Amino acid sequence: MEHRLFGEISKNWSGIPLESYETMLKFIRTTKTTTGLKIKAHLVRKKYKKGNKVPDEQMSQIQINKHDTFPEWNYTITPRKM
Repeated sequence: MEHRLFGEISKNWSGIPLESYETMLKFIRTTKTTTGLKIKAHLVRKKYKKGNKVPDEQMSQIQINKHDTFPEWNYTITPRKM
């Protein structure tokens, strides 16, 4: 999902508990920006394998800048300047 839509989604469900996947998907699917952008969403129930490591060669090609607020969740990945 494009990051600029997160704010619009948050405004749409503001203050309402997200008690189920269905509730969450309803709010995401009914979000629309003032310019008319709409969001399509579906639930993926696949279980992904944890602990996959990115090879050192790939890690050397990127730069991870952690944000001050919740740095483990909020970060920006950019190409490393060579």
